[in-house]
Amino acid sequence: MPIIVNLDVMMAKRKMSLNELSEKVDLTLANLSILKTGKAKAIRFSTLEAICKVLECQPGDILEYTNG
Repeated sequence: MPIIVNLDVMMAKRKMSLNELSEKVDLTLANLSILKTGKAKAIRFSTLEAICKVLECQPGDILEYTNG
């Protein structure tokens, strides 16, 4: 898939664990893990907004498009 999820990179930059992020964005660990590993087929804007708010970043910091 040409969309790469860099959630783990932003979490590392903010020194935040998956458990902590899960609690703050009110998302299950399982769903957050699927997103983090790049196995998600979609993401709701409300979820993306919550993640960006907690991690103090932009959507482009988390999602990256590659041509190939």
